[in-house]
Amino acid sequence: MMELTQEQFEPLSRTGDGKEAIVRPSLTFWQDAWRRLKKNKLAMFGLYVLALIALLAIFGPFLQKYDYATQDYSVRNLRPSAAHWFGTDDFGRDMWVRVWWGARISLFVGITAAVVDLIFGVLYGGISAYYGGKVDNLMQRFIEIIYSIPYLLIAILLIMVIGPGVWTIILAYAIVGWVPMARLVRGQILQLKEQEYVLAARTLGAGSARIIARHLVPNALGLIIVQLTFAVPNAIFFESFLSFLGLGIKVPLASLGSLLSDGVQAIRLHPHRVLIPTLAFSLILLSFNLLGDGLRDALDPKMRR
Repeated sequence: MMELTQEQFEPLSRTGDGKEAIVRPSLTFWQDAWRRLKKNKLAMFGLYVLALIALLAIFGPFLQKYDYATQDYSVRNLRPSAAHWFGTDDFGRDMWVRVWWGARISLFVGITAAVVDLIFGVLYGGISAYYGGKVDNLMQRFIEIIYSIPYLLIAILLIMVIGPGVWTIILAYAIVGWVPMARLVRGQILQLKEQEYVLAARTLGAGSARIIARHLVPNALGLIIVQLTFAVPNAIFFESFLSFLGLGIKVPLASLGSLLSDGVQAIRLHPHRVLIPTLAFSLILLSFNLLGDGLRDALDPKMRR
């Protein structure tokens, strides 16, 4: 067999063609998720619509000189015009101001109720999944009891005891609304707690609270954010449903549900009173759902190509 010598080998020269060069800077998980979210046109449409509605809910009422509670019977049930952009209602109140006041209240109720659900659901689901065993069984039986109570029954009982109002609706939804979040977090953490980094943290002496807060919940944050985007429209729909039934916001305040309830009574003679709040309500729900679908695709590693 022929013996190999050093002279038979020639070192390759560095040509500088850049084949092994890093062509772009490395991205974090959230930067990569944002990059993929921007490619989803429907999700970005939902995000832009929500941003526009939020701006109008905050600043829209100030674009007109009228107040949401000011009554003027001389201009009752006017159609949209230059003076009243969305027309007026039975009491001569400007519908432009009332629609965006209603959107402000509906968004406030939805976001606040969803944040309450987020806090309780993540804590409850994380503790239940991490400790497991008898603790998990007991906590899950309690969830089943809570979940069996209808939203509407709780809302009616609270309204009878406390009275109608924004915080009554938030409390009624928060009592039961955190259950889906808790179940989602529990299922995710049951998988994550068996990972090697959790064992390493436990070996290094990390306590249960630190492992849940610093290792398990952050790794489940993607699914939590997606669930949050679906919880907000559910809370808005719950508030609008109660207001539609006359169990929600106190007059003269308005929400999109109460505006729909008032508009339905005059739909034949004054259709604009129900069409405009319906359009705003539908855009809010549609935008949240489109954004939630886009976030689910962007934050799920299995969706990467």
